[in-house]
Amino acid sequence: MANPEHLFTVKVVTNSGVIYDHLTSIIDFRAVDGQRSIQFNHTPLLTPLAIGEVTVKRSREMSQRVDHIAVNGGYLEFSNNVATIIADSAERARNIDLSRAEAAKERAEKRIKEAEAKHDEQSIARAQVALRRAVNRISVYNRYKH
Repeated sequence: MANPEHLFTVKVVTNSGVIYDHLTSIIDFRAVDGQRSIQFNHTPLLTPLAIGEVTVKRSREMSQRVDHIAVNGGYLEFSNNVATIIADSAERARNIDLSRAEAAKERAEKRIKEAEAKHDEQSIARAQVALRRAVNRISVYNRYKH
C-alpha cells in the first residue's frame, strides 16, 4: 500500500469547472517540450501542455489504478504537492463519446482538404489543431478501453 505521505493531489480544471480531483503517486503528461512525470515532492513547476494524454496512477491498497485524461492544451502548475492542470478542454477517458470524437476527426480532415484546395494556411492550421484534438480523444479512449 502506498504511504499516504507520498501521495499528492491532482486537479484538472476547465472553463466548465473541476473535472478531476484525486490523490496520486505519479502523473505522466506531455508538455510542449516533451513527455514528463511528476512524483511527490517534485520541484515546483509551471509548464505549458501540448495536446496529449495525462495518466494519473492512483495507489489503492495492493493495486494501482490508472486514470486517463485527454487534455487539449493548457498549463500544469505543481507546488506544495498539488498538481493543477488548467486545460483549454479535457475529458476523462471514461466520459469520451467515441462516435462524437470520430465525427470531429472526419470534419477536421474534410476542412483540411477544403482549406488546402483554397491555399488558406490559417484555416489549414486551425483544422490541423482540431484534428490533433480529435485524434487525442480517440487515442485516450482506446487506451482506456483496452
